[in-house]
Amino acid sequence: MMTLLFLNLGGGEIFFILLVVLLLFGSKRIPEIARGMGRGIRQFKDAANDIQQDIEESVKDVKKDLKDPEK
Repeated sequence: MMTLLFLNLGGGEIFFILLVVLLLFGSKRIPEIARGMGRGIRQFKDAANDIQQDIEESVKDVKKDLKDPEK
């Protein structure tokens, strides 16, 4: 329920939030913050993809071992 209330922002609220962010960090610092967040998100996605591939490879190995139990 709280997420629905949070996502229901109007234009005035978004403008106010952007104004506060601009006042707190300044116009030169905001692009640096955005780049850092982008890099962090990219690293997280890459790590998640690596983990997913490792799990899929493990599942394939287990299935292969189950089909050929003589090994």
